[in-house]
Amino acid sequence: MNEKFAAPMTDADTTSTDAFLFSGLRIGLVGPLPPPSGGMANQTRQLAELLGTAGALVTLIQVNAPYTPAWAGKIKGVRALFRLLPYLAHLWQASQTVDLFHIMANSGWSWHLYAAPAIWIAWLRGKPVVINYRGGEAANFLSRSWLWVKPSLKRTQAIIVPSGFLRHVFEEFGVEAKIVPNIINLERFSWRSRSVKKNTAPHIIVTRNLEPIYDVATAIRAFLRVSSKIPAANLTIAGSGPERDSLEKLVAELDLLDRVRFTGRLENEAMAALYQQADLMVNSSLIDNMPNSVLEALASNVPVVSTNVGGVPFLVEHGHHALLVPPQDPDAMASAMLVLLENADMTRQFGENGLELVCQYAWPQVCGKLFAVYQDVLNKHVTDTVTSQHR
Repeated sequence: MNEKFAAPMTDADTTSTDAFLFSGLRIGLVGPLPPPSGGMANQTRQLAELLGTAGALVTLIQVNAPYTPAWAGKIKGVRALFRLLPYLAHLWQASQTVDLFHIMANSGWSWHLYAAPAIWIAWLRGKPVVINYRGGEAANFLSRSWLWVKPSLKRTQAIIVPSGFLRHVFEEFGVEAKIVPNIINLERFSWRSRSVKKNTAPHIIVTRNLEPIYDVATAIRAFLRVSSKIPAANLTIAGSGPERDSLEKLVAELDLLDRVRFTGRLENEAMAALYQQADLMVNSSLIDNMPNSVLEALASNVPVVSTNVGGVPFLVEHGHHALLVPPQDPDAMASAMLVLLENADMTRQFGENGLELVCQYAWPQVCGKLFAVYQDVLNKHVTDTVTSQHR
């Protein structure tokens, strides 16, 4: 899939000061798109649109484009080829016109199948590359695959990451990375005032995919302990994934069928509406980088209890923005949940602190940092090109 995004477009987060900051810049943006509405897919779509509002000409090269023909997606072992070959063709075509590539990159096969080929095609075509790396498993992936990853990284002009946690991971491998935060849409995920009265029927939410690394089972077990203290509490789990059947079975075994609801995957607007109805958000992940779900909760003035894994302590401060607990500890998680549910003053203060934090992730604050990276990359590319021509 090869989409174009060009100015002018409108977005509530874009101000007149950055309306044409990227004017005329031709960007090849490589990444996934919804569906499904995962964190990287949402960030790719949002970035394409916001760059368009700022004057850029964006060619979007989708790594998860629908299979053509559709039946190819049902044949294991072959379907990857049906997606990869058109993807490589789109990359090659885009390389004829863009000024630089911005590649949304992740760990594992996502890197090898999509990020690495994009880097090498850009290098062959003499186009500079900005790698936008994300993913909480970066340290393990780089340790296992460094001999494969290093040659590709050497052919990039800049690496940007959304958190200090990932910057530290790359520093451990002798690679400089700059922080350009994820973007939060503060119009969609809007802050609301909370009642100072104690809620006797609190609505608790989990908004992560139902995958082993997010350990939703611990959140369910923590909720069991909370519901024994607050019988009218209810839990909504918004997400999809391979763990759903086992999690539904766990809910039945714990006799929580009348208190726990599975919504499946929600699109952006429905997810924002869910935050508006919530009294507490729980993140029980085992591995994490910079979870947008935590920022979206804070932007909606929903108190957060999260595990203290990966990049989460780099994102929020325990006791100031949220309460952090060890992973796989339902007792500690339940205790923290009860503290927030029973302490209106604390949740009010966390809400104010959280709003101050998430404002740093709005587009007007992020776009200048991204522009500086692009400008530095393009200037360096010109210098390197001139130098090579005079050798």
